[in-house]
Amino acid sequence: MLVDTHCHLYFKELEDDLPGVLERASELGVSRFICVGTNLEDSRRSLELAEHYDSIYATAGIHPHDAKEAKEGYLEELETLLSHPKMVACGEMGLDFFRNISEPVTQKKVFREQLDLAEKLKKPVIFHNRNADEDIINILSEKRDIKGVSHCFSSTLETANIFITLGFYISFSGNLTFKNSTLPSVAEHLPLDKLLIETDSPFLSPLPHRGKTNEPGRVRFVAEKLAEIKGVQLETVVSHTTQNAKDLFGFV
Repeated sequence: MLVDTHCHLYFKELEDDLPGVLERASELGVSRFICVGTNLEDSRRSLELAEHYDSIYATAGIHPHDAKEAKEGYLEELETLLSHPKMVACGEMGLDFFRNISEPVTQKKVFREQLDLAEKLKKPVIFHNRNADEDIINILSEKRDIKGVSHCFSSTLETANIFITLGFYISFSGNLTFKNSTLPSVAEHLPLDKLLIETDSPFLSPLPHRGKTNEPGRVRFVAEKLAEIKGVQLETVVSHTTQNAKDLFGFV
Protein backbone atom coordinates (compact mmCIF):
# COMPACT_ATOMS: atom_id res chain seq x y z
CA MET A 1 0.00 0.00 0.00
CA LEU A 2 1.25 3.44 -0.97
CA VAL A 3 0.09 6.64 0.70
CA ASP A 4 -0.16 9.99 -1.05
CA THR A 5 0.51 12.17 1.96
CA HIS A 6 -0.33 15.48 0.24
CA CYS A 7 -2.94 16.06 -2.45
CA HIS A 8 -5.67 18.62 -3.15
CA LEU A 9 -8.59 16.52 -4.33
CA TYR A 10 -11.09 19.40 -4.24
CA PHE A 11 -9.51 21.04 -7.29
CA LYS A 12 -12.01 20.87 -10.13
CA GLU A 13 -9.77 18.87 -12.46
CA LEU A 14 -9.62 16.07 -9.86
CA GLU A 15 -12.98 16.34 -8.13
CA ASP A 16 -14.94 16.20 -11.40
CA ASP A 17 -13.64 12.65 -11.92
CA LEU A 18 -12.79 11.66 -8.37
CA PRO A 19 -14.04 8.03 -8.58
CA GLY A 20 -11.86 7.61 -11.67
CA VAL A 21 -8.91 9.32 -10.01
CA LEU A 22 -9.15 6.99 -7.01
CA GLU A 23 -9.57 3.92 -9.23
CA ARG A 24 -6.49 4.78 -11.28
CA ALA A 25 -4.59 5.29 -8.03
CA SER A 26 -5.70 1.87 -6.79
CA GLU A 27 -4.38 0.29 -9.99
CA LEU A 28 -0.97 1.79 -9.15
CA GLY A 29 -1.08 0.50 -5.56
CA VAL A 30 -2.05 3.77 -3.88
CA SER A 31 -4.87 3.31 -1.39
CA ARG A 32 -4.62 6.11 1.19
CA PHE A 33 -4.86 9.83 0.50
CA ILE A 34 -4.37 12.89 2.68
CA CYS A 35 -6.38 15.78 1.24
CA VAL A 36 -4.75 18.98 2.43
CA GLY A 37 -6.63 22.22 3.04
CA THR A 38 -5.05 25.59 2.24
CA ASN A 39 -7.77 27.88 3.62
CA LEU A 40 -11.00 27.46 5.56
CA GLU A 41 -13.12 26.75 2.47
CA ASP A 42 -10.71 24.13 1.12
CA SER A 43 -10.37 22.59 4.57
CA ARG A 44 -14.13 22.16 4.85
CA ARG A 45 -14.22 20.57 1.42
CA SER A 46 -11.36 18.23 2.36
CA LEU A 47 -13.35 17.06 5.38
CA GLU A 48 -16.45 16.49 3.25
CA LEU A 49 -14.44 14.25 0.95
CA ALA A 50 -12.91 12.40 3.91
CA GLU A 51 -16.36 11.79 5.34
CA HIS A 52 -17.54 10.37 2.00
CA TYR A 53 -14.53 8.13 1.22
CA ASP A 54 -12.96 5.75 3.73
CA SER A 55 -9.59 6.01 1.97
CA ILE A 56 -9.35 9.81 2.25
CA TYR A 57 -8.16 11.70 5.31
CA ALA A 58 -8.19 15.47 5.68
CA THR A 59 -6.24 18.41 7.10
CA ALA A 60 -7.16 22.01 7.88
CA GLY A 61 -4.91 25.01 7.68
CA ILE A 62 -4.05 28.38 6.17
CA HIS A 63 -1.43 28.39 3.41
CA PRO A 64 1.06 31.29 3.46
CA HIS A 65 -0.49 32.64 0.25
CA ASP A 66 -3.83 32.83 2.09
CA ALA A 67 -2.43 34.26 5.32
CA LYS A 68 -3.55 37.79 4.41
CA GLU A 69 -7.16 36.51 4.25
CA ALA A 70 -7.12 35.01 7.75
CA LYS A 71 -9.89 36.86 9.59
CA GLU A 72 -10.44 37.26 13.30
CA GLY A 73 -11.76 33.97 14.65
CA TYR A 74 -10.09 31.79 12.03
CA LEU A 75 -8.26 29.78 14.69
CA GLU A 76 -11.54 28.85 16.35
CA GLU A 77 -12.89 27.67 12.99
CA LEU A 78 -9.75 25.62 12.40
CA GLU A 79 -10.01 24.12 15.85
CA THR A 80 -13.60 23.05 15.21
CA LEU A 81 -12.64 21.40 11.92
CA LEU A 82 -9.62 19.69 13.45
CA SER A 83 -11.76 18.09 16.16
CA HIS A 84 -13.15 15.64 13.57
CA PRO A 85 -11.61 12.15 13.81
CA LYS A 86 -10.67 12.09 10.11
CA MET A 87 -8.69 15.32 10.45
CA VAL A 88 -5.12 14.07 10.77
CA ALA A 89 -3.01 17.24 10.68
CA CYS A 90 -2.93 21.01 10.89
CA GLY A 91 -1.84 22.64 7.66
CA GLU A 92 -0.91 23.47 5.01
CA MET A 93 0.84 26.32 6.76
CA GLY A 94 4.28 27.88 6.48
CA LEU A 95 6.23 30.58 4.65
CA ASP A 96 6.64 31.44 0.97
CA PHE A 97 9.08 34.26 0.31
CA PHE A 98 9.36 33.38 -3.39
CA ARG A 99 5.95 34.75 -4.37
CA ASN A 100 5.18 36.84 -1.25
CA ILE A 101 1.46 36.85 -2.01
CA SER A 102 0.98 37.66 1.66
CA GLU A 103 3.34 40.03 3.47
CA PRO A 104 6.16 38.17 5.26
CA VAL A 105 5.19 39.59 8.65
CA THR A 106 1.63 38.31 8.16
CA GLN A 107 2.87 34.92 7.02
CA LYS A 108 5.01 34.56 10.14
CA LYS A 109 2.16 35.60 12.45
CA VAL A 110 -0.31 33.11 10.95
CA PHE A 111 2.32 30.38 10.86
CA ARG A 112 3.13 30.81 14.55
CA GLU A 113 -0.54 30.90 15.50
CA GLN A 114 -1.22 27.64 13.70
CA LEU A 115 1.81 25.97 15.24
CA ASP A 116 0.50 26.97 18.67
CA LEU A 117 -2.91 25.53 17.77
CA ALA A 118 -1.34 22.27 16.61
CA GLU A 119 0.54 22.01 19.89
CA LYS A 120 -2.66 22.64 21.84
CA LEU A 121 -4.54 19.98 19.86
CA LYS A 122 -1.59 17.55 19.75
CA LYS A 123 -1.85 17.41 15.95
CA PRO A 124 1.07 17.05 13.53
CA VAL A 125 1.72 19.89 11.12
CA ILE A 126 2.26 20.05 7.38
CA PHE A 127 4.40 23.01 6.44
CA HIS A 128 5.30 24.73 3.17
CA ASN A 129 8.74 26.30 2.79
CA ARG A 130 9.87 28.25 -0.24
CA ASN A 131 12.88 30.56 -0.07
CA ALA A 132 12.38 30.85 3.68
CA ASP A 133 14.79 28.36 5.25
CA GLU A 134 16.22 30.66 7.92
CA ASP A 135 12.87 31.96 9.15
CA ILE A 136 11.23 28.53 9.05
CA ILE A 137 14.06 27.04 11.11
CA ASN A 138 13.95 29.89 13.61
CA ILE A 139 10.19 29.57 14.09
CA LEU A 140 10.22 25.77 14.33
CA SER A 141 13.06 26.04 16.84
CA GLU A 142 10.87 28.01 19.24
CA LYS A 143 9.80 25.83 22.14
CA ARG A 144 6.83 23.82 20.95
CA ASP A 145 5.94 20.17 21.42
CA ILE A 146 4.99 19.38 17.82
CA LYS A 147 5.89 17.00 15.03
CA GLY A 148 5.13 17.09 11.34
CA VAL A 149 6.48 17.16 7.82
CA SER A 150 8.23 19.53 5.44
CA HIS A 151 6.01 19.00 2.41
CA CYS A 152 7.32 19.04 -1.17
CA PHE A 153 10.85 19.51 0.08
CA SER A 154 12.99 21.58 -2.30
CA SER A 155 15.87 22.91 -0.22
CA THR A 156 19.35 21.73 0.79
CA LEU A 157 20.65 18.68 2.61
CA GLU A 158 21.70 20.94 5.49
CA THR A 159 18.15 22.25 5.86
CA ALA A 160 16.69 18.74 5.62
CA ASN A 161 18.97 17.52 8.39
CA ILE A 162 17.99 20.45 10.60
CA PHE A 163 14.31 19.67 10.07
CA ILE A 164 14.93 16.04 10.96
CA THR A 165 16.86 17.05 14.08
CA LEU A 166 13.87 19.19 15.08
CA GLY A 167 11.64 16.12 14.79
CA PHE A 168 10.14 16.53 11.32
CA TYR A 169 9.84 14.23 8.33
CA ILE A 170 10.92 15.20 4.81
CA SER A 171 8.44 14.63 1.99
CA PHE A 172 9.40 14.41 -1.67
CA SER A 173 7.05 15.12 -4.55
CA GLY A 174 7.22 14.84 -8.34
CA ASN A 175 10.07 17.33 -8.55
CA LEU A 176 12.33 14.55 -7.24
CA THR A 177 12.02 12.99 -10.71
CA PHE A 178 12.74 16.10 -12.78
CA LYS A 179 15.84 16.20 -14.97
CA ASN A 180 18.62 18.35 -13.48
CA SER A 181 16.92 18.32 -10.07
CA THR A 182 19.30 18.64 -7.13
CA LEU A 183 16.91 16.69 -4.89
CA PRO A 184 18.23 13.18 -5.63
CA SER A 185 21.56 14.16 -4.04
CA VAL A 186 19.62 15.27 -0.96
CA ALA A 187 17.41 12.19 -0.77
CA GLU A 188 20.43 9.91 -1.14
CA HIS A 189 21.77 11.02 2.25
CA LEU A 190 18.53 10.96 4.26
CA PRO A 191 17.31 7.95 6.26
CA LEU A 192 14.25 6.16 4.90
CA ASP A 193 12.65 6.20 8.33
CA LYS A 194 12.38 10.00 8.04
CA LEU A 195 10.92 10.20 4.53
CA LEU A 196 7.42 10.55 3.12
CA ILE A 197 6.20 10.77 -0.47
CA GLU A 198 3.43 12.83 -2.03
CA THR A 199 2.08 14.21 -5.29
CA ASP A 200 0.86 17.71 -4.34
CA SER A 201 -1.67 16.96 -7.09
CA PRO A 202 -2.96 18.49 -9.28
CA PHE A 203 0.49 20.13 -9.36
CA LEU A 204 4.04 18.87 -10.02
CA SER A 205 3.28 15.77 -12.06
CA PRO A 206 6.37 13.51 -12.05
CA LEU A 207 8.17 12.15 -15.06
CA PRO A 208 7.02 10.70 -17.41
CA HIS A 209 3.88 12.85 -16.98
CA ARG A 210 5.48 16.23 -16.29
CA GLY A 211 3.33 19.13 -17.49
CA LYS A 212 0.06 17.22 -17.17
CA THR A 213 -2.54 17.44 -14.42
CA ASN A 214 -1.13 15.37 -11.58
CA GLU A 215 -3.07 12.60 -9.85
CA PRO A 216 -2.49 10.83 -6.52
CA GLY A 217 -1.68 7.53 -8.20
CA ARG A 218 1.51 9.04 -9.54
CA VAL A 219 3.04 8.99 -6.09
CA ARG A 220 4.17 5.55 -7.26
CA PHE A 221 6.61 7.23 -9.67
CA VAL A 222 8.03 9.23 -6.79
CA ALA A 223 8.46 5.99 -4.82
CA GLU A 224 10.16 4.32 -7.79
CA LYS A 225 12.58 7.24 -8.17
CA LEU A 226 13.36 7.18 -4.46
CA ALA A 227 14.07 3.44 -4.64
CA GLU A 228 16.43 4.07 -7.56
CA ILE A 229 18.23 6.83 -5.65
CA LYS A 230 18.58 4.73 -2.49
CA GLY A 231 19.54 1.56 -4.37
CA VAL A 232 16.77 -0.51 -2.77
CA GLN A 233 13.73 -2.43 -3.93
CA LEU A 234 10.48 -0.52 -4.45
CA GLU A 235 8.89 -2.63 -1.72
CA THR A 236 11.41 -1.25 0.78
CA VAL A 237 10.43 2.34 -0.01
CA VAL A 238 6.73 1.43 0.10
CA SER A 239 7.11 -0.25 3.49
CA HIS A 240 9.09 2.57 5.10
CA THR A 241 7.12 5.53 3.73
CA THR A 242 3.76 3.93 4.48
CA GLN A 243 4.75 3.12 8.06
CA ASN A 244 6.14 6.65 8.46
CA ALA A 245 2.81 8.07 7.29
CA LYS A 246 0.91 5.88 9.73
CA ASP A 247 3.21 6.86 12.57
CA LEU A 248 2.89 10.58 11.84
CA PHE A 249 -0.77 10.86 10.95
CA GLY A 250 -2.18 8.08 13.11
CA PHE A 251 -4.34 6.19 10.61
CA VAL A 252 -4.40 2.46 9.86
